[in-house]
Amino acid sequence: MLTIERYDLREDVARQVVAGHIRSQLAPQPFDVASSDRHTVKPWFTSRLPESPQVPDLAAQGFVLVGGRIDVVGHAPVATIVYKHAKHTVSLTTLPPGQSVSDQAIAGYNVRSWSDAECTYIAVSDISPEDLASFERAFSEGSPAPEIK
Repeated sequence: MLTIERYDLREDVARQVVAGHIRSQLAPQPFDVASSDRHTVKPWFTSRLPESPQVPDLAAQGFVLVGGRIDVVGHAPVATIVYKHAKHTVSLTTLPPGQSVSDQAIAGYNVRSWSDAECTYIAVSDISPEDLASFERAFSEGSPAPEIK
């Protein structure tokens, strides 16, 4: 009898996002556009993707914007905003809303996911789960509320 393993799409998305983070750590720099200015990073995404994520300045909370890159999840290009926290890199990948990934550790990296009306966010880093939770709070408080249409 043929046994078919259940395929967990959410787990696959999390693994792809972590793989993007790992690739960025092996590259000479973890971003395609280097800038601590959100007014440079956001337009860079706008010129390459149909949707550009919010890019809040979180330096006051200890998470310094260093740039952004395009990753691929599934077959779709997605925005990844890159922050530094002390000597650690935090990759924040944005996906369309309505997706979910469980908070977990993969290959030694912590993964934290949350959503708002515009995006699903997946943060990956080797910082502690508590620091990643602090990053989520800072990002959520630093992003403007979605426009009501």
